Amino acid sequence: MAASTPQDVQRHDAVQRSAGVASPRPGNGAFSAAARRRSVLAETFVGTTRPAWSPIVLAGIVRIVEFVLIALTGAGVHLFYIAPTHGYEAAYLIAVPAIAAAAVVMFQALDINHVNAFRHPLMPGFRLAGGWSLVILGMLAVVFFSKLEGVFSRVWLGTWYVLGLAVVLLWRGILSIIVQELTRRGKLDRRTAVVGGGEAGEALLRELSRQNDTELVICGVFDDRMDDRSPDVVGGYPRLGTVDDLVEFARRVRLDLVIFTLPITAEERLLAMLRKLWVLPVDIRLAAHTNKLRFRPRSYSYIGHVPVLDVLDKPIADWDVVMKWAFDKIVGTIALVLLSPILLVAAIAVKLDSPGPILFKQKRYGFNNELIEIYKFRSMYVASLDPTASRLVTRNDPRVTRVGRFIRKTSIDELPQLLNVIFKGNLSLVGPRPHAVHAKAAERMYDEVVDGYFARHRVRPGITGWAQINGWRGETDTPEKIQQRVKHDLEYIENWSIPFDLYILAVTPFALLKSEHAY
Repeated sequence: MAASTPQDVQRHDAVQRSAGVASPRPGNGAFSAAARRRSVLAETFVGTTRPAWSPIVLAGIVRIVEFVLIALTGAGVHLFYIAPTHGYEAAYLIAVPAIAAAAVVMFQALDINHVNAFRHPLMPGFRLAGGWSLVILGMLAVVFFSKLEGVFSRVWLGTWYVLGLAVVLLWRGILSIIVQELTRRGKLDRRTAVVGGGEAGEALLRELSRQNDTELVICGVFDDRMDDRSPDVVGGYPRLGTVDDLVEFARRVRLDLVIFTLPITAEERLLAMLRKLWVLPVDIRLAAHTNKLRFRPRSYSYIGHVPVLDVLDKPIADWDVVMKWAFDKIVGTIALVLLSPILLVAAIAVKLDSPGPILFKQKRYGFNNELIEIYKFRSMYVASLDPTASRLVTRNDPRVTRVGRFIRKTSIDELPQLLNVIFKGNLSLVGPRPHAVHAKAAERMYDEVVDGYFARHRVRPGITGWAQINGWRGETDTPEKIQQRVKHDLEYIENWSIPFDLYILAVTPFALLKSEHAY
């Protein structure tokens, strides 16, 4: 786990002071001068902000690769030794994948499918060899007690045992090089912020420092207390500001986990902080190692050996991310091909209707409140374009072209966003619709109208969504319309699944027929 000393903090702090880092005035999500300086310092400690690899996904990929390698080795021995004289026998076609699957299950049971085992393969290699030997011995026992000695070749099984072990050990050696490089680049880090300084925070940081296989990188400590109970350095880590600063910090630096060190009895204080942090796409845990109130062991999860209570989980994580990414790319590509005639006709119509570019680029809020640029067919006259959406489009709006009225009402103007999905990856097919930077409801910014508005940005936005197929699309001229839209967006996030996405996509064309609010 990465660590910093108080001397490191003071040295970097001095560098930031001498650099004269400019700071916006506090309020409205901006850092205070001290917090801004500390955030720059934290970025120095944290390094790259690129997304991390999920250890769960990595372990799953390793299991798949090892199943394939073992099965291919067994099939290869069969191909070159058995098939030339006896042909392809059904018993081998059953035994090869069964033994490969048993080996993968054995490796999992021996606890050698985690990042630390991948990084340092020597001792796990002995356990792997032992596990593979047990699987083959099990195969021999099945053959003996089932009286199948004449069905399977002992030469085939012995050769597979030797070659299979050699191939898997070679793979683990290559894997260790890959994992060490990913570790060096910070791609496996689980970047963590601790909320709560003082003795409880220091005890947690001291305990986490003893863990060698958690992949934690502590970014720093956040605490609303500004007195001696929460010093500038806690357990060797800098205090980077308050909980309000943590929200802004998570927008600037990739953050995966937040751990609270507050006691469970501090219910009101804990709830007040959670109301601010639940809008972030991070896991939130409550440290339980110092709590006198004890629950049943199954109530806890663990970070290394530190017991924690799960408060909130990041939505769409681990394999869900992979499935949604594959869904977007595959279905998005199919949709782009099928809809290409409509895209071509719309592009020609936009060009012939009024002078100007065919596509319109607009900045909108995306995942974790990041600004992204989306593509749309231009539906307004060039002189009236409003990239920030400071003024909503209304019925019979004179800024909208003739073709623009049709493509906006039918949502054809949104189809170029398939390019965002397939090539840029900053949109999904299904998700909360991305809103323009200065979009308003009843002359008030959306986040002023809806408490917890930014929680809809915990996932990647989409071309269509649960709110849109339920009729909450188009103009948001009243607070109720944006409140209902956000409500449905949050329902989608909490209940996401691939079948749910398929249902929304299937219903979207029919929902577009109800276009009374789309201008």
